[in-house]
Amino acid sequence: MASSRFQIQPDESVLLRVTHSNIKSFSAEIRFSLQSSVEAVKDKLWRKCGTSVNSMQLELYDDANSKISNLTDDSRPLGFYSPFDGYRLHIIDLDPSSVTAGGWLEDISSVEKYSISEEAYDKRDGTFRKFKEKMAAQNPSAFAPKITDDYMEELCANIKVGDRCEIDPGEKRGVVKYVGRAESLAPGFWVGVQFDEPFGKHDGMVKGVRYFDSPPLHGAMIRPDKVKVGDYPERDPFEEEEI
Repeated sequence: MASSRFQIQPDESVLLRVTHSNIKSFSAEIRFSLQSSVEAVKDKLWRKCGTSVNSMQLELYDDANSKISNLTDDSRPLGFYSPFDGYRLHIIDLDPSSVTAGGWLEDISSVEKYSISEEAYDKRDGTFRKFKEKMAAQNPSAFAPKITDDYMEELCANIKVGDRCEIDPGEKRGVVKYVGRAESLAPGFWVGVQFDEPFGKHDGMVKGVRYFDSPPLHGAMIRPDKVKVGDYPERDPFEEEEI
């Protein structure tokens, strides 16, 4: 009998980014076996997001966010749909009465927050603050700052705003947009980089402080020892790779 053209090796797997229609903050990278059936994939996802298997519809998107297919056949192996590492698997919850519906899992505005004044907290015994003060008195050197405000300052001597750069690891390229201390991050010096592609984490604003401007998901704050400046032109996304 002729062998099937579609064969999956037993140890093949794929790392997918998972998102959810009702839980906007839900985003996870999960590894799946390509031999797993779509139904088994749904069962694994149910344990992580709460959407029942019977109410779950799955869509597969490539790394350019273009839709590849609907995973409509629960009996098919995941590998049938040809996913690759970095693709996105989007969960659509079809149940209007689902535990995830209405966004209430993310809405904490109605949750009453416990608060205590600094004065009242200082009067309490057995708190972490009291424990830390006791330990600091016994061993002051153990609680001294490990990183100074001048940490890695010397590495910034040859890095200036406007320089083209490449970041290790990963060889991601971009342009230097900021050099200096960052009050919303750890002590020491940082380099703000605008990547050529959306490899970043923000748009130049970190924890409410703006250090530079960049397109969304193009900005990153990086320690100087990871930044190489020089002749690093922007890569041509259509450049053919050698075979």
